[in-house]
Amino acid sequence: MEQDYNIFGIRAVIEAINAGKSVDKVFVQKGLRGDLIQELEQLLRKESISTSYVPVEKLNRLTKKNHQGVVAQIAPVSFYNLDDLVLNVVESGTVPLFLILDQISDVRNFGAIIRTAECTGVSGIIVQKKGGAPLNADAVKTSAGAIFNIPICKVDHIKDAIFHMQASGIKVVAATEKTDNLLYDVSFTEPCAIVMGSEGDGINPSVLKIVDDKAKLPILGSIDSLNVSVACGAFLYEVVRQRR
Repeated sequence: MEQDYNIFGIRAVIEAINAGKSVDKVFVQKGLRGDLIQELEQLLRKESISTSYVPVEKLNRLTKKNHQGVVAQIAPVSFYNLDDLVLNVVESGTVPLFLILDQISDVRNFGAIIRTAECTGVSGIIVQKKGGAPLNADAVKTSAGAIFNIPICKVDHIKDAIFHMQASGIKVVAATEKTDNLLYDVSFTEPCAIVMGSEGDGINPSVLKIVDDKAKLPILGSIDSLNVSVACGAFLYEVVRQRR
């Protein structure tokens, strides 16, 4: 089924970016040449837009229209500015609870996390511009529409977002098995942000070095890890429990 958030054609994608549309990801046919495609590639680099070079068959699956070798996925929501969001939440009088996603790559996990975040009162979700799952129709569907009710920020680097949180008096806690601290031994009653890592690699080691605390879930079975959206739900509902 063709997605509702695709635009296609080199010139159309260039114009969408220049018009300030929230372009989430661009798929470019491998081996494409010409002045116009060079112009697009320069713009993609300038705006730090995630780009994948793919066979034409991939583009044909994304749209049946004349795509000219380029298909862009437009995010169904507008992204928030991190500085403004943090300031607004801090000044609102509520206890901030942010979610930082370090390279979550599966779009259905992303959607499920957004749904749980909305249900647990998360103040906002921060993702990196490159490397994460796209905010496309599948994410909208899996989130059950929650994607329209929760602020989402895109940043160049996760570490910069963490430093900003810490400078704003928000404790940053990493969800990782690389600690002896159980989730239930960490306080979440004060302003905090929880970092969840990617499905395969977890949280980047350079990110783990700068967080304020680490916590893990107890694993009682023989499989050594949970699906990231399930683990995220467990963390967020522990925050809810502590703050009741």
